[in-house]
Amino acid sequence: MSTPPNDVPAKSFVDDPPPRRPVEPDPADCCGEGCVPCVFDRYDAALERYRDALAAWRERHPGVDPDA
Repeated sequence: MSTPPNDVPAKSFVDDPPPRRPVEPDPADCCGEGCVPCVFDRYDAALERYRDALAAWRERHPGVDPDA
């Protein structure tokens, strides 16, 4: 059985797709009443989770561009 070329990731994107960036809320989505949590607080938390997940994904797929 042959091995894949060096430029082919060991794991398939189907098995381990890159995380998806959260959608930033529209400014009109915020009511301006100081809600806790605000839609932007929730977005910031989702963005932090995305960045952590992306860093972990990049460790599993060194040298692979997730946007390619």
